[in-house]
Amino acid sequence: MYYLYHILSWPQLLQVAEDYDGKIVGYVLAKMEEEASEPHGHITSVAVARTHRKLGLATKLMSATHKAMEEVFGAKYVSLHVRVTNKVAVHLYTQTLGYQIFDIEGKYYADGEDAYEMRKYYGPTPPAQVKKAAALTAAATGVPAAAVPAGSSSGGGSKAAAASGSS
Repeated sequence: MYYLYHILSWPQLLQVAEDYDGKIVGYVLAKMEEEASEPHGHITSVAVARTHRKLGLATKLMSATHKAMEEVFGAKYVSLHVRVTNKVAVHLYTQTLGYQIFDIEGKYYADGEDAYEMRKYYGPTPPAQVKKAAALTAAATGVPAAAVPAGSSSGGGSKAAAASGSS
């Protein structure tokens, strides 16, 4: 019911990639936070079939979701959670999509693993958030803070998906 609620409430934020036979090979499921002081979205789930990874599908799906959040719902930023051990997804989010790590949530997942709380601002990152996010992102990725993309808006376009591991 949780996912169905997302689909029915924010159909513009469901992006699906299909192969030539119409088989679903990737998706992004997202929602808008309903009781937030500032309008923002949340990526609930991202997945791409193993057979279709490394094709840019996750980037295209996420970009389409970002565009819908910003244009349709007026979101100021988008957040997501990812396992701290999911290096492929962390790289995708930080180096390709411009997310930054804003917090580490202990024992976030049912198996006790920690999660990075990540955000991508559609405009400049608020000054109060910049230093902490830059330091956490640099520590997690091994990329110096100056080299980490900071909230650059990525356009997007096609309904297409990749690395598993959000919520």
